[in-house]
Amino acid sequence: MTDVLAHSREPAQPPPTRRTRSGGPKSSGLFRAVWRWHFFASFLVVPVLLVLASTGLIYLFRFQLEPLMHPDLMKVDPSSGTGVAQPYSTQLSLVEEAYPGSMALSLAEPRDDDRPTVVSITTADGAARDVYVDQYAPAVLGSIDPETTLSGRAIALHADLMAGTVGDRVMELGACWAIVMALTGYYLFVRGWRNRRRARKAERAGARLRYRHGLVGAVVGVGLLTLLVSGLPWTGFWGAQVQSLATARGSSMWSADPGAISDPTSSLDESLPHSHSQDVPWGMGHSQVPRSDPDAVTVDENGEISTANVDTAVAVADREGLRHPMTVALPAPDDETGVYSVIGYAFDAPSDERTVHVGRYGGEVVSTYGFDDYPLLAKVVSQGIGLHEGRSLGLWSFWGAALMCIGVVFMCLSGPLMWWRRRPKGAGRLGAPRGRLPLKATPLLVVGLVALGVFLPLFGISLVVVLLLDQLVLRRVPALSRWFDTVEPKPAAPA
Repeated sequence: MTDVLAHSREPAQPPPTRRTRSGGPKSSGLFRAVWRWHFFASFLVVPVLLVLASTGLIYLFRFQLEPLMHPDLMKVDPSSGTGVAQPYSTQLSLVEEAYPGSMALSLAEPRDDDRPTVVSITTADGAARDVYVDQYAPAVLGSIDPETTLSGRAIALHADLMAGTVGDRVMELGACWAIVMALTGYYLFVRGWRNRRRARKAERAGARLRYRHGLVGAVVGVGLLTLLVSGLPWTGFWGAQVQSLATARGSSMWSADPGAISDPTSSLDESLPHSHSQDVPWGMGHSQVPRSDPDAVTVDENGEISTANVDTAVAVADREGLRHPMTVALPAPDDETGVYSVIGYAFDAPSDERTVHVGRYGGEVVSTYGFDDYPLLAKVVSQGIGLHEGRSLGLWSFWGAALMCIGVVFMCLSGPLMWWRRRPKGAGRLGAPRGRLPLKATPLLVVGLVALGVFLPLFGISLVVVLLLDQLVLRRVPALSRWFDTVEPKPAAPA
């Protein structure tokens, strides 16, 4: 994304028009038209990208930031207490004692030796809490509402501005126009390269910032396009439409677990509390959860019913090759057909994602499901999500995503700053570049806009609205026309 709001102040009189040998103007006006669209797109795109980039940075560094903010909950001393991690069933018992009447929904293994076990519960009064357990003491350290943490709020803002469907549509619309802005930015970068270099050498006011803005944008644009396109499956409109089309053609961006054929069934993401919804691999989020068979109950030699527990489930999943740390969705105490769904998130390798459903009685594997079982579309989307979250390629993608976010913030700040310095003070107008898309002279441009509008429906709809507003309102009201610089500049009088 380059030249955001960069070229905004125009001279009082337009420069002399360069002419070809035939006497006609050399420029087709495409550059100024693209520049104008780039300029106005920034009013929507810049705020959206600032939110996405800043909350994305928080999400990337959540494992480093949250322990600093809650050290009493999220850090443990491996040498304290027994010095040996206690069984998960023991830790669950401690939680039940500390929160009478609560129901444990899931258990997440410690990410490191100095991190606690996290048990997500619903309290007796229906509140959602994440409970942190020191596995060495053993002792309950305390709990927190997961939606009130820094990363919890960042995720909510990143998704829909905490405004539900309206916020989701605003973020999706901004992302669509950001794609357009990045593409037009590359056009401006290539076409305006020589002018920017000459201005920098001549040490004109603002030339250095403009040059850096374009240079950073040329690099950031690639990552920005990757992040935007890979984030589209999350959107409420585009994502839902693509999933509908894929389903009609026998594919899916997600998956349906072929081993989950029992009734009643629920999806894996519904089995976990909101705080762990991001721990479900993308391709498995909508996979069905199978059921345990109550008839499979066995009685041991002492006449007691043999039942599996959370430790059994983790041991079975480990034997099946799942990667640690695992997250276990726990069956409800009164659900006789529930299973332990053990999720191996495989943080740095989406291709290693697997889930094992373990029966609650005999501890048998009811079904397994993983990346190899995904439809092709789900595999592609899953890898894209891994890149988007900065985890598919280990530290390379992590720091790459972080640098992209920082670069986007720089672009969003430097663009308006350039406009502010170059705006036409006291001129009674915005200072937008003047130009109209030469659609009749460039049919390929029409084809490109139509294709982009079909691929990004919200962009296509908003583009039609903007064009109608421009033609029916802005160009017909003189005051608005002057303010938005829609009036074509008159040629300068001959000297």
